[in-house]
Amino acid sequence: MTAPDHHRKQADTVQDSPRMGTVSDIAELAALYAEPPDGVRVNMIFSADGAAVFGGRAGPLSGEADQQLLKILRGFADVVLVGAATARAENYGPVQLSDAQRAQRQRDGRSKPPPIAVISRSGVLPHRLVSDPGQPPLLVTCADSAARHNRNSDQRCGVLVAGEDTVDVARAVALLRAHGLSRILCEGGPSLLDELVDADVIAEVCVTLAPKLAASQPAGHRHRPSRLPLPAALRLQHALARDDYLFLKYRR
Repeated sequence: MTAPDHHRKQADTVQDSPRMGTVSDIAELAALYAEPPDGVRVNMIFSADGAAVFGGRAGPLSGEADQQLLKILRGFADVVLVGAATARAENYGPVQLSDAQRAQRQRDGRSKPPPIAVISRSGVLPHRLVSDPGQPPLLVTCADSAARHNRNSDQRCGVLVAGEDTVDVARAVALLRAHGLSRILCEGGPSLLDELVDADVIAEVCVTLAPKLAASQPAGHRHRPSRLPLPAALRLQHALARDDYLFLKYRR
């Protein structure tokens, strides 16, 4: 190996090495998420013993740094994708951004906060989510539910039809991207995460590991086995600690 080749290999190894350690403040952590992938970025939290929820909600597992990161990730997204059960359990409303986030989005040519896109077979949205006419959500549903919603509901929202009898999540992602919403932040829940993994549409996974024990908590259940022949491989980007929470980021 020649000297230039040796140095190039060393540089590639350093560049590919995941960052490990602690972060001093949320700004330092936020900078590591400022380039979202073109596709689906998933953000999830789990307890140290693997629970995704406590008492039916992810909120009790969260902490200040995790809540700040959630808001920061929303500022980088074109759309926030969530399952209907999670939207109801966590009492979702329209996305609220800081003045700094709004200013940055305007510089990037995006004048409004990202809409919430709810995947729902029933077509029923939480009332708080449709409370602001200036920030209508998107309902991603199947053809049957879309027809019922258009006939019977007074909820103001955009409607995307992804499937006939059930919601096809791969089709849902394709429709969002076709509407110019290519940086998709998925906030769960676990059942939707399973479907996105099965559809092989995830580009990045952001995981917060909470310093809490929650025991076995129900968080949706599979009705069929995974279609994956083998677990999909990911590359670790960083593993960073703050306030006893561990923040992990993986990319395909």
